[in-house]
Amino acid sequence: MKPSYMTSVVELLQALVRIPSVNPDGEPDVSPGGEKKMAEFIGQLLEPLGFTITYEDAEPGRPNVIARAPSSHKTPGSDDRPRILLGPHLDTVTVKGMTVEPWSAEISGGKMWGRGTSDTKGPMAAMLWGLRENSKLLADLPVAIDFVGFAGEESRQPGSQHFAKHHAAEYEFAIVGEPTSLEAVYCTKGCLWATLETRGKASHASKPELGENAILKLTHLLHRLDDEFKASLQEFNHPVLGSPSLNIGVISGGVLPNIVPEDARAMVDIRTVPEMVESQSASERLREWLVNKDIELTKAAEYPPMEMSEEHPWLKKITDIQGGLILTGAPWFSDAAHLSKAGLASICLGPGSIDQAHKADEFIKISDLEEGAEWFTRLIQGLA
Repeated sequence: MKPSYMTSVVELLQALVRIPSVNPDGEPDVSPGGEKKMAEFIGQLLEPLGFTITYEDAEPGRPNVIARAPSSHKTPGSDDRPRILLGPHLDTVTVKGMTVEPWSAEISGGKMWGRGTSDTKGPMAAMLWGLRENSKLLADLPVAIDFVGFAGEESRQPGSQHFAKHHAAEYEFAIVGEPTSLEAVYCTKGCLWATLETRGKASHASKPELGENAILKLTHLLHRLDDEFKASLQEFNHPVLGSPSLNIGVISGGVLPNIVPEDARAMVDIRTVPEMVESQSASERLREWLVNKDIELTKAAEYPPMEMSEEHPWLKKITDIQGGLILTGAPWFSDAAHLSKAGLASICLGPGSIDQAHKADEFIKISDLEEGAEWFTRLIQGLA
């Protein structure tokens, strides 16, 4: 269905879900070009409303869509209003193992089912519907409200990192679309994914004493990591997010049972809090602990935590418009962390529950979706 023909936020979400946009990292053949198709659909929806549409590749073939708000200023570049943005991500996680048809957007039992209904095409639809419902107000609002769709949030976040580098300074506030039950997530944990490797010496399993078992070395060191290193993280305790956490999620090594393994590796997930990474990154802390322990950190991907002041003027403004706003934290990370690190005050907010994200039977309640559309409609009206 063409965007201009849609008569409800439900129809809009169905259209979004029916555009497969699985993150291509590791699964490039599931829905090739899906993020680009999502971006183009959004452009087709917002351009007739007066938005200026730009597509910027965060990576080749993986664009962010940036829709700049309509303006009553007729001279290009003369709109000097303060700017905010509404910014969900374009991609979804894998559809492997789903127990419902991932792209049907079927409605039953008061719910819409499918990949992305909750994370995060539901919040996206609510944001877009709020803009559409207020299209005649947007050009003359005292604040310019842009819409940005980010590529790649579910892996590496290239979209938000590219946007933060090139555009964060243009804005004073961002609402990043995530399923938060319309609560304002103003602080989140960061994350380090690290691969640890050990080396041993191969020998025939009938004479294991002639070799050195890398798996046994690794498991011994992982026990110490889970005991000693994790204990060192407990000195950092955030009043909302709590303490950092550590999980050993993957372990592998060896070739055959009759060969003493000469190598082994594990992947760990460390969730960080702001104080922990103020003076030293999590990967640097981990490297320090590994010194002289015969184990090497071979890969590290680190994403920052996020925190903004509970007293930020935009939180007060939203509270005044909505008649209340629940502030909360979250142990997960999102595009908002990269915007925040670049100096752009950000929260995560949207309809639906994070408990449904990534599930085999992902859904959003129709009532939650409609409440989200009303929330963003009311926010924009309140800014007038």
